[in-house]
Amino acid sequence: MKNNKKKNKATRPLSTRLSISLAFQTILGLGIVCITVYLVIAQTLSAKQADALDHKQIALERMLNENKSQVDAESLQGTLLDFLSGHDDLSLLVRKDEKNGEALFDLVRHQKNTIKREFFAKLQKFDGMSQSVVVTLILDRSPDDLILRHLAWTLGIAAIASTLIVSISSVWLVKKGLSPIKLLITQVQQVSAQNLIHRLDDSQQPQELRPLIGQINDLLDRLSVAYKQMESFNADVAHELNTPLSTLISSSELALRKRRTSEELIDVLSSNLEDLHRMANIVADMLFLSNADRGNGARLIKICSLADLAREVIDFHEAAVMEAGLAVEVHGDASGVFDASLVRRALSNLLGNATRYANMGGKILVDIRRHENLSESTEIKTSIIELTVTNEGKTIHSEHLPRLFDRFYRADSSRSYANKNHGLGLAIVSAIARLHMGSVFARSENGVTSIGLIFPQNP
Repeated sequence: MKNNKKKNKATRPLSTRLSISLAFQTILGLGIVCITVYLVIAQTLSAKQADALDHKQIALERMLNENKSQVDAESLQGTLLDFLSGHDDLSLLVRKDEKNGEALFDLVRHQKNTIKREFFAKLQKFDGMSQSVVVTLILDRSPDDLILRHLAWTLGIAAIASTLIVSISSVWLVKKGLSPIKLLITQVQQVSAQNLIHRLDDSQQPQELRPLIGQINDLLDRLSVAYKQMESFNADVAHELNTPLSTLISSSELALRKRRTSEELIDVLSSNLEDLHRMANIVADMLFLSNADRGNGARLIKICSLADLAREVIDFHEAAVMEAGLAVEVHGDASGVFDASLVRRALSNLLGNATRYANMGGKILVDIRRHENLSESTEIKTSIIELTVTNEGKTIHSEHLPRLFDRFYRADSSRSYANKNHGLGLAIVSAIARLHMGSVFARSENGVTSIGLIFPQNP
């Protein structure tokens, strides 16, 4: 039940939620102001009433205590009536200071909603003798209470009316304030897979929305690049698989046109098997790249010697290296945390690439170096390990170097090995570097090509 309420609240229109919030804040703010005004005025009136009673008490005490002439009950009543003249909100009770004392003057007009002030006084000559009296001065609060009631109603009605006005106007203001979002929605609707070049215009948008629009445009840039890569990748995959599939179909059809000897069938099957192996390798490499793109992490372990690992890979490629008349040397060494199987695969791809494109009788160099850096801002020491495979051969033009690690990309499709390899080797090297939070690089000049990886190492 609670989850449903939260869900319903979350799915309310933003304009409705903002209008309700503004109305609530308005009634809360005006309520606090009205209560404050009411309490201040009530306190002021109460202080005014107390001050009025103080003045009347002082005047009455002075009149009673300082009157030294002979008075009786009748003259006392006349004096007190004169004192109360013009003060309809005052009442007065004067009685003798005795138990159940006789009332000498009783003019009590109000019984409810009053404040009283009681004090003692002494009549110097009352019926020929001194008489102590108890004086009760009573002030009627009804007029001030009536003012407070009228004030409370006025403030309450004003607060409610103001809240209604603010609520109604806030609906219009919120809709007007959210109008740029409607314009943004209209622009977003123009973006499609066939129109990824379209970008959102922030020139007519408020300052608050511009960072969001900038992020959306950046996202569209990345999507556009990814979509183009996907289209290119799909075309490349279709092209790479089309050739061996066509070969398989043609050779199979040709073999079935007439009766073949066992030797001829073995040749056909061997050729078909070679193409099937090639397709299997393409699929396996694509699966690896797919897993790498999903962020499947590397299983890092401590490797004490990258040079030993490189020599293992060189031993695996020994036959191909000897066939090409090449020599392989390992310079340098480093230890660090790596996924050993992935590093072997990256080195194998780099060494295979260098073997294919190196000059006959040349030399391949595997260079392993550690570089230490000290950050000036944080004073934290960081290190990287650079693993480079260098060969002598045809110089790769600079415009091709950034794309060497793209999938199915070949710098020179006319080279002798281009049709035997499907162009995913260096893309896999780049993926392995990313899995280690590293990067790749390629340099080629004066007939010397160096391709390698950079592995960051935690201090």
